[in-house]
Amino acid sequence: MPSSSSSPLLSRGSYSEAQRIAAVLRKETVGGALLLVGAAVALVWANSPWGAAYETLRDIRVGPASLHLDLSLGTWAADGLLAIFFFVAGLELKREFVAGDLREPRRAALPIAAAVGGMAVPALLFVLFNLGGEAGSLRGWAIPSATDIAFALAVLAVISTHLPSALRTFLLTLAVVDDLLAIVVIAIFYTEQLSIAFLALTLLPLAVFGFLVQKRVRSWWLLLPLAVLTWVFMHESGIHATVAGVLLAFTVPVVRSDAAGGPDAGPGLAEQFEHRIRPLSAGVAVPVFAFFSAGVAVGGLSGLGASLGDSIAIGIMAGLVLGKAIGITGATWLVSRFTRAQLDENLGWPDVLGLSLLGGIGFTVSLLITELAYGAESASYDHAKVGILVGTLAAALLATVVLRLRNSGYKRMYEEENRDVDQDGIPDAWDPVDDRRARPDGDVSPRPSADG
Repeated sequence: MPSSSSSPLLSRGSYSEAQRIAAVLRKETVGGALLLVGAAVALVWANSPWGAAYETLRDIRVGPASLHLDLSLGTWAADGLLAIFFFVAGLELKREFVAGDLREPRRAALPIAAAVGGMAVPALLFVLFNLGGEAGSLRGWAIPSATDIAFALAVLAVISTHLPSALRTFLLTLAVVDDLLAIVVIAIFYTEQLSIAFLALTLLPLAVFGFLVQKRVRSWWLLLPLAVLTWVFMHESGIHATVAGVLLAFTVPVVRSDAAGGPDAGPGLAEQFEHRIRPLSAGVAVPVFAFFSAGVAVGGLSGLGASLGDSIAIGIMAGLVLGKAIGITGATWLVSRFTRAQLDENLGWPDVLGLSLLGGIGFTVSLLITELAYGAESASYDHAKVGILVGTLAAALLATVVLRLRNSGYKRMYEEENRDVDQDGIPDAWDPVDDRRARPDGDVSPRPSADG
């Protein structure tokens, strides 16, 4: 058996983890399709003769003014609904690093390095294109650094690829780490006025929420008010309220402990919460946010040309297409170079490039950062949105070309991974150790076939 230092990059991991990730991606694929529909409706409506009605709807203000929560529907979608999205992302991230394959440092190194590279290089390209530009243009440096996993999976569904489990795992973990880094960037670099008092108040309901979930309390009438209160105090503190979603998620236990304090075979509340809330995030929160955020009036071909000629839009497009491809592929190559680990024998660098281009599909978080960077009333805001839409489309088309060229090989790998000659319920591509992980009783003996 090879040592850990010589283990291949992008290996398939354990069977139980591969099954879990496949289930997650199926849910996100449906959400991605709804996201595309919401964005398309917004774009068509905003550029139709009834575009003013779209803006009126987006700008309707609701909520108690006494609590400074009389927000527009667009802001409620960005601050409120995306908190649900980041709560699920936080649960997934904690699950990966506590109980998933990424609890092993050698497996965690690659997606972390790829996510860092996939954020740093796009940001650098954006800055290079906007040095000496208009005042305030550099505030959007983080816009091309985000990856939209739901949008990327919708593209995969449309082009009908058979990605092997190793690439699916890499794509999901890369996007999850990317989301965490994005929320850190938002909290640190896009907080203009910080109220220490409200930030301190945020810790009170957060601590009570954490105490209850550690005791496996699942009563929504207790947890939901505490979560809302945490969100309200975070909003009032000046830090973007979506940060509350990640903090709440990090308090939820991933692994259940028995009475003696040791780990039990059963999952913690994180898996149950994720199972219940992910459909709400993927099916409602993100599509509604896309509907309220993607509707930019381009003003015909002349307006589109003016937007695409703006340095902000150019920097975003370069970051999403070139920056992501260079950053993710380059970081993966550096990990391979310095650890002397080779790619799995069935995969090649074109596969890494294809996934890197998929990483350039930045939509949900990119739109959120755009609003924080430029505000909803500026021309830079509209130009940035056009850059996001065009850059995302270009990255999706290029990824489609690369991955479709490799699809015959993916199909063979997919079929091999799902072949179960001994009919024991575990595909033969995984070894007995993975069989044991996948079975509650730890038994690795062949299971009886379906016909007895």
